[in-house]
Amino acid sequence: MSAEIVNLNRFRKERERAEKERLAAENRSKHGVSRSERERTEAERTRARQNLDGARRDNDDEHDPGEAS
Repeated sequence: MSAEIVNLNRFRKERERAEKERLAAENRSKHGVSRSERERTEAERTRARQNLDGARRDNDDEHDPGEAS
């Protein structure tokens, strides 16, 4: 009868990693923004920026209407 030699440090580190992952998942659910919400917000920002850029008036004339000629 021979016992299998195990590395206790390996098991300890695996347990700590699992605990960290559990805490990270818990914090993501409490404080995080879901991926779909981030993508929706970014799409709205992009759409608003394009809308604003599309409504921009180009000033071809160098004359500033606020200045007296």
